[in-house]
Parts: sequence; structure tokens; C-alpha cells
Amino acid sequence: MRPADTIVYAMRSLGSNTVRTVLMLLAMSIGVASVVLLTGIGNGARLYIVDQFSSLGTNLVIIIPGRAETASNTPATLVGQTPRELTLDDMKALQHGDMVGRIAPLTIGELNADRQGKERQVPVLGSTASMLDIHHLKMESGTFLPDEGADIARPVCVIGAKLYQELFGQAPALNEVIRLGGFRCRVIGILASQGRSLGFDTQEMVVVPVAFAQMIFDNHGLFRILVEAKDQSSIDRLKHFISRTIKKLHYGEEDITIITQDSVLKTFDKMLRVLTLTVGGIAAISLFVAGILIMNVMLMSVAQRTAEIGLCKALGASNFQIMALLVSEALLLSAIGGLSGILLGFAGAWITVQFYPTLQTTPPFWAVAAAMATALSTGLLFSLLPARRAACLDPIQALARH
Repeated sequence: MRPADTIVYAMRSLGSNTVRTVLMLLAMSIGVASVVLLTGIGNGARLYIVDQFSSLGTNLVIIIPGRAETASNTPATLVGQTPRELTLDDMKALQHGDMVGRIAPLTIGELNADRQGKERQVPVLGSTASMLDIHHLKMESGTFLPDEGADIARPVCVIGAKLYQELFGQAPALNEVIRLGGFRCRVIGILASQGRSLGFDTQEMVVVPVAFAQMIFDNHGLFRILVEAKDQSSIDRLKHFISRTIKKLHYGEEDITIITQDSVLKTFDKMLRVLTLTVGGIAAISLFVAGILIMNVMLMSVAQRTAEIGLCKALGASNFQIMALLVSEALLLSAIGGLSGILLGFAGAWITVQFYPTLQTTPPFWAVAAAMATALSTGLLFSLLPARRAACLDPIQALARH
């Protein structure tokens, strides 16, 4: 029997029992769609995290107060305290390093921003002019923080685009005054809409000089110090310089944690890849459930088509040809179900993007290929037992419907 005849025979066999065929196609397509969609969501989450950290800038070294390996389980950590705070003096000492390109202190808090009776709670970031370039922030209008000493508590601020609309509407905001926690502050710039940075929506946050932020928060410690290396090759030397400098200032204690952007990205990337594979593997279990359904249905089919199989063998069909007929039927079913599942998976990914535009859930090629290969392998594996049973039938007994 020619391959084309085998395919035509399999198609006619599938069409002879519509209900059975639809059930098996549904089971297979749901399994493939689950793998494609869930791996797409996992990959989208990984790309989102990578994009968020990439927005922090390049060649970035982040200094965090407290030793992560020694303070992770202490009571001080639970209440948000560290052995010694980072200060503006620490930042000034680091500015003299040969490997330092830009440096920016960072302090974070929340305050009520109000103007003429309009009030809302907003995240407030205290930093310096270097933050604009380190974080790749863009201005919609006006200017960013003045390029002056970090210890000057100038009462000026840069606000996000959404906050501008909520407080000012269509009225001009530049050089107007708002209140931050009871302190008057003059608006000198409006940030462009850029999504999220440091976990905050740039459209809603307020950026003020770090000394002014410390005054209104009544806290002289820094949340982070961000240091940008001059080039990628100097990051290791920069880390050693930071460690030595802070150790001298902190009386010989190594009470900071230094992390790099690349290390954070690699850690998250590895974690989310494993999570994506795990979720995809869990979804792939449904394909094996579909395979068991195919095997059971084909065993019933062999029982119902005993006379047909006996006639084929009586006309000279070999055991291999009988097995090929049934296996090709299962493979055709798996192929159609797999393609349908891929279409359903991409449709589900598209719907997910409509609800969560920031999550790019395009399924990776390897997931689509793996889902299709698993569907075909499942169809082949679970069709062998029914096919072998059919091939072993005695033609005379089969024709007699035994």
C-alpha cells in the first residue's frame, strides 16, 4: 500500500466516527495549547524582569546597606533595620574612584502630594542629577534635578506625567508649587511616560534632591547607592574599590552588599527559565492523558473493526502494513490536534496581552516545537499497543468477528 493510500485510509477512518475523533482532537489540542500558552506566559515574565533590570542602566553596581549573608535571618532585618546606614559621606568618598563613571544616592519613601485641594499619595525618590542618565529617564518638559552638591536641600521636584494630569489638569506646572508632606516644593520638570523603574511607576512618582528628601523623611540614611562603571571590564575592580572604601569609613566592618546588574539578571533569568520549564512540564502531562485516551479509543476501534482488519489480512496485508494503518491514523490525529493546539495557544497568548500589555507572552519557538514533537510522540507511543493487537489477529477468526 502506497503512503498516500495509507493517509487517505486514515482520514476516512477518522471521519467515520466523528464523535470519537472530535474527543481525541479536543484532548490533544488542549494539551498542546496548555504547553504553548503557559511557556509563553513564563517566557513573557522572564523578558519583563530582564527589561525592568535593563532599564536600570548599563555597567551598574548597586550598594545595599547590610550584609545579605549575615543579616538575612536577624531581627534587624525583619523590622527593616541594618547594622549601619549608608550616608552621603560614603557616596562622596566613592566619587574619587578612577573606575566610577556616574554615581547617584537613592532614598525612597511615600508622601502625600497636594495642590489646591487635590491630594494623593505618591512614591518620592531622593537623588541627584546623575539619576537621569543612570536610569535612562527622559523628560517631557522642564529640567531634571540641578547639578549641584548632594547635601544641598533645594526644595524643587520633578513629577511624573500622570501625577501632573491629576494635580494640574491642563494648567501649566513648571515653576508652580506643590506640597510634599507639608513641605513646599517647586516643580521644575515633568518626566516622560516610561512605564516602571525601581518598582515604581514613573508616571506617578516624584523625584527631589536627596538632601531635601532626607529632610522631609527625617532620615539621613540612604536606601541604595548606584554606581555606574566607566566600562564593563572595570566592574570587578570597582567592586573591590567600593568594598575597601566603605570598610575604612565603617571602622573596618564589611557591612554592605554589592550586587551587579549582570548578576541579578542572570539569577532571575535562571530562576524564570526553570519556572517556565516546570510549568511547561506540568502542562505536558495533559498530553500523556490525551495519549491514554487515544490508546483506549483505538483499542475499542480495533474491537469494532475486527472484520475489516481480518479482510485486509486475508487479501495479503502484512502485520507491518496493518500496524502502519493504525499508527498513521494516530499520527494524523496527533498532527491535527497539535496544530489546533498551537493555534489555540497563540490565541490565548494574544488575549493575555490584551489584558496585560506589558507582558509579552509570545511562545518561544522551542516550546512550540517541543509541544508538537511531544504530541506526535504521544500519538505514536500509545498507538503501538492497539496496532500490535490488530496485527496479531488471525484473519479467519477476525472475519468470523471473534
